[in-house]
Amino acid sequence: MADTSQPTTVGGLRAIELQYRVIRNIATGEQTFYQSRTQLNTPGLGTLMPENFRRIADMSSQGTELFLLELTQAIQAHEIFTERELQFEWLSVYMPVHYLQQIACDRILMEMCRKYNLMYNRLCFAMPETLLLEKDSIAAKTIRILRGYGFHFMLTNFGSQNCPVLRIADFPVDYVLLSPELTHFLSRDQRAHSAVGSVVNLVNDIGAVPIADGVAASHQAEMFYEFGCPYCAGDLAGKYLPEAQIRKKTEDEE
Repeated sequence: MADTSQPTTVGGLRAIELQYRVIRNIATGEQTFYQSRTQLNTPGLGTLMPENFRRIADMSSQGTELFLLELTQAIQAHEIFTERELQFEWLSVYMPVHYLQQIACDRILMEMCRKYNLMYNRLCFAMPETLLLEKDSIAAKTIRILRGYGFHFMLTNFGSQNCPVLRIADFPVDYVLLSPELTHFLSRDQRAHSAVGSVVNLVNDIGAVPIADGVAASHQAEMFYEFGCPYCAGDLAGKYLPEAQIRKKTEDEE
């Protein structure tokens, strides 16, 4: 396995830089999870956000190479957050769907965790909604195997436009990050309000845990909590921050 511990820099910045945001428990306000987001710092195109590179990267082997670099950086951040005594259950890192199709992908993940002395259940792999388009059973089977080891899985952007909602029954994910589109729906009318509640009920009924996204106001969080959604992400919970800024923030609070 290639050594991914040494970061490549572009203009003094990491070529691959993860930022992190808090996912909070709606009832208590406590930070429960950390979700990562990747940006690429390039010499010619400047800073690229996921919407600018994910789809293209995931269509080639570049997606796997990028994932292993992101995973290494996330594991290292986990170590730093733990040393700073930040309270959280797991930290997420994006995983391309095609990685689930690779032979011995579980062995590679476990080797990386052992290298950094990280328990498997401290990682959650964030899967794009394109997971629901998988027609064979390999992805679902691999998720089930990795969950058996203790890893978590979170389907993201669920309930967005053109999302095949019912196909979620085929994939045994632990968490479902709801699309911010559903949060915007809450303020439309009673029918839209009921539709959002139905999506939350669906997630709960299949045994997964829903997480509301795009939540900016307390009344939105309260409505999701009434539906049976225990967690929220968005401006209300906290924006994405670089690992160094999170570390500095905790130092300032001491």
